[in-house]
Amino acid sequence: MNTIENLVCFAHGKESGPWGTKITRLAQVARARSFEVLSPDYSHTHDPHERVAQLLALAPRARRLVLVGSSMGAYVSAMACAELRPQALFLMAPALYFPGWDEEPAQCPPLTVVVHGWQDEIVPVERSLRFAQKHRAALHLLDSDHSLGNQLPLLALLFDRLLNATLLALPTGPEMRSTARDDDT
Repeated sequence: MNTIENLVCFAHGKESGPWGTKITRLAQVARARSFEVLSPDYSHTHDPHERVAQLLALAPRARRLVLVGSSMGAYVSAMACAELRPQALFLMAPALYFPGWDEEPAQCPPLTVVVHGWQDEIVPVERSLRFAQKHRAALHLLDSDHSLGNQLPLLALLFDRLLNATLLALPTGPEMRSTARDDDT
């Protein structure tokens, strides 16, 4: 069985779909960095726990796995970290710490980036502050609302930087072999 080298797995928000504006734009960034892209459709349920179960059942695996989520999808991606062990996590306006689905995500990777809009009318910005502080994640607060739609170029830039850091953090096969030869001499 061939192992996928690089994979980005998206999780869309409660009211959106698998190929909304943000995911479509970020998927272009991922493909430009030679990542395969997976964007499951969660629209059949508004239950965040069912969405997490769906992602875990898909069991996306890759040498470099990056989970990306927006709003409720960010909750889904963060909650899947303990089992899927991604190399990186990119959360946009994460719908965390809501009654009934307020568990603390576990084992989020060191390469975690959170982006939130100061004028978010759905998820209070304090939720991202809490998560970022707890998990020592990079946090970017932007002049935007919940959709972050007016910040697509900056989202793409931040995501590209995360993907680049992910690629640099885990050497590819030839670099690993070259390092092993250096150690043998």
